Amino acid sequence: MRVLAIADAYIPADMLTDGTQALRDAGHEVEVVSWGPAVIEELQEINLQVELNGPNGVDLPAELQAKIGEADVVITQFAPISAALIEASPQLKAIGVMRGGTENVDGEAAKKAGVPVFNTQGRNARAVAEFAVGMILSESRNIARTHAAMREHVWLKDFPNSADIPELENRTVGVVGAGAIGQLVMKFLSGFDAKCIFFDPYTESSLYGERVEDLDDLLAASDIVTIHSRLTPENHHLIDARRLRLMKPSAILVNTARSGLVDEQALIAALQSREIMGAAIDTFDDEPLPENSPWMSLDNATITSHLAGSTQDAFRKTPRLLSDRLLREFF
Repeated sequence: MRVLAIADAYIPADMLTDGTQALRDAGHEVEVVSWGPAVIEELQEINLQVELNGPNGVDLPAELQAKIGEADVVITQFAPISAALIEASPQLKAIGVMRGGTENVDGEAAKKAGVPVFNTQGRNARAVAEFAVGMILSESRNIARTHAAMREHVWLKDFPNSADIPELENRTVGVVGAGAIGQLVMKFLSGFDAKCIFFDPYTESSLYGERVEDLDDLLAASDIVTIHSRLTPENHHLIDARRLRLMKPSAILVNTARSGLVDEQALIAALQSREIMGAAIDTFDDEPLPENSPWMSLDNATITSHLAGSTQDAFRKTPRLLSDRLLREFF
């Protein structure tokens, strides 16, 4: 079959060529083409617009559209595959997405056309899990804020959590979402001798944590809450003002998943009023953060620029994982 693999600034052509070698070895013709801006920040902005508004608002270059129209299989990471593009590609038989979700593909149009869409679940699970543990340590142990202070020649010793700077041993960490990322987070934290509990309607058990039936109970019991659920219309603002009030005053909230899982304004208010001790946040409703964002003035929050899943190891292995899945389930 003719496979068109679309590279971008995160997974460039050489990495994608290497990662799809298994398809060539299986006898398929693979053409790798590049799309999108070379500047990562510009690609992130396009991706954010696709995630917010769907794949139908960003047009691909005419030459790339023509190549998609001639392909049997299209592999993409961020390049949007719109309904119009699917309808104009009658010989398209499958779409592979090099990410955990399929936000950049019009799923209804693909289903209508009988074109299966394959994602790459777990492709950056380790990257996000490691980052989440780092965020827990950074916020609870004041790592980021002391680094920032020292660059201003301030030897900082007074912190919002000075009265209760914790170690992780015997602390209760509540994990919201126990998929591939949540399971790894619990595995890593078991090495710190933390007690992990988790809430996930779709996961019955874990080797590394105890299942809690009710999210409210998890929030009330946890010293640290870390979020790893997939955002759906049903769980938008899963953590809202009411649920923030259930948390301990000494607790911290960590979010390396989608910002929509947390009511951002309610969280900011809870941090400003010291309703909870602190937060470590990697994703925001407005990205990049505006200069006047209230996040910039909080002294009890560690904030990062949507970095959790972005490692070279994750990007390098993604096309290999997707190629293996296509060979296993489609070709």
